[in-house]
Amino acid sequence: MYKILRSFLFLFDPERVHYFSMNVLKLACRIPFIKSIISSCYKPGGNNQYSVFNIQFPNKVGLAAGFDKNAKYLDELAALGFGFVEIGTVTPKPQAGNDKPRLFRLPKDKALINRMGFNNDGVDIVAARLKEWRRKFEVRSMRTSNLKPQTPHLIIGGNIGKNKITPNEDAWKDYEICFNSLHDLVDYFVVNVSSPNTPGLRELQEKDSLRKILTNLQSLNTGKQNPKPILLKIAPDLSNEQVDDVIALSLEIKLDGLVASNTTISREQLQTSNKKIQSIGAGGLSGLPVKKRSTEIVHYIHQKTNGQIPIIASGGIFTGEDAKEKITAGASLVQVWTGFIYEGPAIVKNISTYLAAHR
Repeated sequence: MYKILRSFLFLFDPERVHYFSMNVLKLACRIPFIKSIISSCYKPGGNNQYSVFNIQFPNKVGLAAGFDKNAKYLDELAALGFGFVEIGTVTPKPQAGNDKPRLFRLPKDKALINRMGFNNDGVDIVAARLKEWRRKFEVRSMRTSNLKPQTPHLIIGGNIGKNKITPNEDAWKDYEICFNSLHDLVDYFVVNVSSPNTPGLRELQEKDSLRKILTNLQSLNTGKQNPKPILLKIAPDLSNEQVDDVIALSLEIKLDGLVASNTTISREQLQTSNKKIQSIGAGGLSGLPVKKRSTEIVHYIHQKTNGQIPIIASGGIFTGEDAKEKITAGASLVQVWTGFIYEGPAIVKNISTYLAAHR
């Protein structure tokens, strides 16, 4: 069924289809019985809970940052069974991102290329939206249970970055602003210094630049009443020596975990014609072509640290077998994005069912 729908949707501009599809889902979920039907169809059955970072996740399958940048579709994504959703990347000031078109499909490779450029509403608007979402959940929970307000089952990660106009030497200030603004509204943070779509951003992956950003965030975190886990998202294009630097710094400042990995700037061994690739131009490649390298990085970090650093694996996850490969390599949780586009709304249920049967 979804394959037929996908064939139709793939006839249109990817970014427009993205928002059209999610807004249709949002509209449908406003009708309680339809939302209940969607939830019953797609939510994983059985006990799929998993604890890491001192957080109890409903299941191991999350949605990577970049899909719900502005925290507009949390209830709808929860209805599709996601155990956690990473909002963002959020920056201090709103920004429009790069010129359109900036999202491209590569169906032959089961991949996407994007150069969105951290387009988002800015941290103040996103924070207000999260606050309202939590308030509404508390009100609904009190109506249905007649007990004290409950916390949402959906775990929210806050993926934070710097504005394009902020020079790298001041980047730590942008991360601090986002961290403080979202601290009481998300369950964990992901520091994004690895997107290829903001000029100069990946230079912040160098050890000294990273230390300044992460040390400052850790200092702020320890001063909070309820410290939140802080993770770092890294690129698949790092050499093993650069990954070693990330590992050493993570252990030194007691980082809570890593997300491996972001999109790649590589264009090697693609089935799509070189002519089309060249016409698309710059951007981060995601999906099946990233699968192998992402797994290699997860395995490398896990082996190097003897499992001391929890890892959220992202890159080329379409099926339960793909997710199991990442977990076997050392990942604690997995995130999908491109796989969600190609496999459809049943992806969480299918992966969770597979993982439950192959523990």
